[in-house]
Amino acid sequence: MWLFRERQTDRGGGLSWLGRIVPGALLAALLLSVVGVAGVGAGPDIVAAQATSRPNILWITSEDNGPELGAYGDRYATTPNLDALAARGYRYRVAWSNGPVCGASRTALITGVHPPSTGGEHMRSLVPLPGSIRLYPALLREHGYYATNNSKTDYNYAEVETTWDESSAKAHWQNRAADQPFFAVFNITTTHESQVRTRPHTWVHDVDAAPVPPYMPNVRETREDWAQYYDRITEMDAQAGARLAELEAAGLADDTIVMYFGDHGAGLPRSKRYPYNSGLHVPLIVYVPERFRELGPAEASQPGSVSDRLVSFVDLPPTLLSLAGVQPPETMQGRAFMGPFTTPDPEYVYGFRGRMDERYDLTRSVRDQRYVYLRNYMPHRPYGQYVQYLFQTPTTAVWKQMYDEGRLQPPQTYFWEAKPTEELYDLQEDRYETRNLASSPAHDAVLRRMRAALDAHARDIRDVGFLPEYELHRTDLAATPYERGHDPARYDFDRVYAAAQRASDRAVPFDAIRPALADADPVVRYWAATGVLIRGRDAVSAAGADLERLLSDPEPGPRIVAAEAIGRFGAPALRSRALAVLLGDADPSTGGGVPVTQFALYALNQFADLTAAEKAAVAATSIGPTPPARGDYRSALKAAIAQDLR
Repeated sequence: MWLFRERQTDRGGGLSWLGRIVPGALLAALLLSVVGVAGVGAGPDIVAAQATSRPNILWITSEDNGPELGAYGDRYATTPNLDALAARGYRYRVAWSNGPVCGASRTALITGVHPPSTGGEHMRSLVPLPGSIRLYPALLREHGYYATNNSKTDYNYAEVETTWDESSAKAHWQNRAADQPFFAVFNITTTHESQVRTRPHTWVHDVDAAPVPPYMPNVRETREDWAQYYDRITEMDAQAGARLAELEAAGLADDTIVMYFGDHGAGLPRSKRYPYNSGLHVPLIVYVPERFRELGPAEASQPGSVSDRLVSFVDLPPTLLSLAGVQPPETMQGRAFMGPFTTPDPEYVYGFRGRMDERYDLTRSVRDQRYVYLRNYMPHRPYGQYVQYLFQTPTTAVWKQMYDEGRLQPPQTYFWEAKPTEELYDLQEDRYETRNLASSPAHDAVLRRMRAALDAHARDIRDVGFLPEYELHRTDLAATPYERGHDPARYDFDRVYAAAQRASDRAVPFDAIRPALADADPVVRYWAATGVLIRGRDAVSAAGADLERLLSDPEPGPRIVAAEAIGRFGAPALRSRALAVLLGDADPSTGGGVPVTQFALYALNQFADLTAAEKAAVAATSIGPTPPARGDYRSALKAAIAQDLR
């Protein structure tokens, strides 16, 4: 059995191990599940049918946790079941989730296509997909697999076809037909961000010994959150062990490839939602039964092996198809790392950050075996923008309070300050990514190489994240964002990308940006206005009539950014006009739709000196007659404006 029944080490005082990591009712339910699957649920015909040429595939996923497992060398962690799985199988040293939040990472996972290529980078944005991009469960089903998901989806796309045989809390491989191989996902929510901050909580791991990263203040609140995070990981480990025991009890362990991974980094600030290694690095443990050993990588032929191949979530769909003997479609941008269609090892993996709930941002990242590089396209926005959901975590609140009170020193101050344009970290020497080497002469060659890799990637995938979000929801172009991005007549990527590069680099003089304020392309004008805003008061003053003219721009992007720049940094005589523009765009009756009204409210939220009357005018803006939908965070923005939270 793979469900460990004894505590291997005692780090939190005496306790009854299973009684503490799994409540009795849950444990009983899990064990009954095992009995049911081995007996009535499966039946001898199903078990006998596993003499097949294709493997079953079991995915066990957990939410909001990085590689904080014993198998990855974490001595504070207590994870006997996953450690045993790694000892029986192998693990990947570097696996990235591509996106640092569930919607973004699962969007990469379901398609095998980088979300910035499809417009799916923004949290719960529900952009349309073209018919040419198929979701991998549907492809597996077409080739005879019984595909189930239990049960989270949270994709940034609306489902475009019948994806799963079943996706629900009852979905299970035991419901398949005889002689049918299965692909089954079981998602464990125990480690989710919301579970790290629930109180009251009885800590099992020693709070005083909790490993707090040096970029956070080491105070009681942060230690409690980290210790509780590890407690939840231990509970998750027991649940994963029960799923493995269930498989073994059914007699299927020798016929099933098992993969375990987290969906992105830890559910704590500067991990979840941030495209550092700390937000994207996840555990990936794989077990390949002996009879399917040829499908696994050569470097992992021995139990307990470690693969140094760089993998990321876009690689998982083509890998699944490869394991099933199906050649991955050309539309998949990921690379298979197992099976007959395995590709050569990549040199880099890639990450991204777009809108996170109610806060806009744009960052791209890349990592190789040693370094991680980030390019920030909105460096005027701090890392720690106020996100209502994030600030419910005690660590976030106390960290911000200590910063506001002047009680912190670098690197603990960085999270609340404006970002540099470029960041480069040596993960071998600086695992917590606190020493930015972008200006280090000794690392100039590394910086140039990583920068070139990220540039090449953006061009290769035709990154549409450089379009304002409302552009991704346009219906007048008869094209999805992916199709638009791959059509030069609809998306002049080179000019837009060059404008974004110039605008976001403070070292580029204002005179090099100013001509683009009158460009024929509204997205180029949007980036030029953003460049003025990034440079602040002096640039706004120098832009003069050019920026004022954008207040009447027919397109919302340049108009809204110009209004924020003038309203915050321009002549007092123009402030009322700028506010009127933003209030007008915040009104859904203007026809701009949720992305436009939300962007205008976000710009209004950047004003530090709104009067009571101006706040009342914002509060009076309508949201519309229907309840807020996924991706609609206007209520949160209005609440933040009322409370001066940015």
